[in-house]
Amino acid sequence: MHEQVVIIGAGQAGLSVAQSLRENAHAGSITLIGDEELAPYQRPPLSKKFLAGELTDERLLLKPLAFFEKQAIDLRLGKAVEGINCATGVVQVDGASISFDKLVLTTGTRPRSLSLPGGNLPNIHVLRAVADVKRLRPLLAPGRRLVIIGGGYIGLEVAAVAQTLGVSVTVIEAQDRVMARVVAAPVSAFYEDVHRARGVTLVLGRGIAGLERDAAGLAAVTCDQVRYCADLVLVAVGAVPNMELAAAAGLKTDDGIVVDAQGRTSDPRVFAAGDCTRFPSALYGRTLRLESVQNAIDQAKVVGATLTGADVRYNPVPWFWSDQYDVKLQIVGLSHGHTHHVVRGDPATRSFSVFYFDGPRLIAVDSINRPRDHMLARRFIGAEVSGDVDQLASESSAWESAFGP
Repeated sequence: MHEQVVIIGAGQAGLSVAQSLRENAHAGSITLIGDEELAPYQRPPLSKKFLAGELTDERLLLKPLAFFEKQAIDLRLGKAVEGINCATGVVQVDGASISFDKLVLTTGTRPRSLSLPGGNLPNIHVLRAVADVKRLRPLLAPGRRLVIIGGGYIGLEVAAVAQTLGVSVTVIEAQDRVMARVVAAPVSAFYEDVHRARGVTLVLGRGIAGLERDAAGLAAVTCDQVRYCADLVLVAVGAVPNMELAAAAGLKTDDGIVVDAQGRTSDPRVFAAGDCTRFPSALYGRTLRLESVQNAIDQAKVVGATLTGADVRYNPVPWFWSDQYDVKLQIVGLSHGHTHHVVRGDPATRSFSVFYFDGPRLIAVDSINRPRDHMLARRFIGAEVSGDVDQLASESSAWESAFGP
């Protein structure tokens, strides 16, 4: 097929769509447009090894520039897309028009902002792109004071790197425990102990009233008027989907660009993939918006296959990970709405797993330094099985036997 495909968003999902198109024998043109100057790169290391200075820009790249030339992918970097006309099949980019037969939106997310007094003061940072890390990293010097607003993945990963670099770190989290949105209390308690043992100050159950600057530097002021002094502040309170282009083009949005199981939007010529989408999950019986490498790659593959005539559906078993110090958290599935959970292993050993159930059905597993548990969980959750809770809680037998032969 010789259709012109334009992809807006040159991240993991955009690259994966382009690659899938070529792997599925798409012979038409592919234009991949990104608003950053750097070619498609990995984002997970930004809050870990790249922030720590252990990875160069080149090692972040998902593909060398020669790949795009070899695959005849027209890569346009540092370009701002100004609008989409679905009726005429035209994208406006830096004042020029690019025609398309099919359009794919892989616009990703951006950091959620806080509308607070003092929110525009100097030395208040977010972390989403390479440029953000390059602004932040030189400031993480021994003896500096960093306040992180938000105790989720990004906030805690940055806290781990900064503490290792000798920075004095305070994490302020509005919920009463860290990572409360995604893990059960035993996992939160474990990570709180890990960070406190390293000297990180955790302030839990406190909202932020504002940010201030005086002669001593910055200060984050909580709603109960306690001041936490800092040389720099990182706001890490989640992400929002970049769906404004889609909405302006008349596409359906709902905390994400709404797509079907093949990645098709409300306009049959336009598809979307990755963090910016909301899609139907047959596994969980509701629509989801996922922010993960797994979602970016796997949903993009479905879109690429669909655009080349395949009849495939996206119904993933989601998985995620977080590296903090020498502790690896691996998550399979979504624990939201679980009725109960079972802990297998002893958190004191720094190696345990938490199994989440909706009634008798296993819906998610958190594994801490247990890669085998993680891999088995990916298989069992996809099979939609029920398990023996008592057997899972005891380490005297292999846990997979709790799910039958």
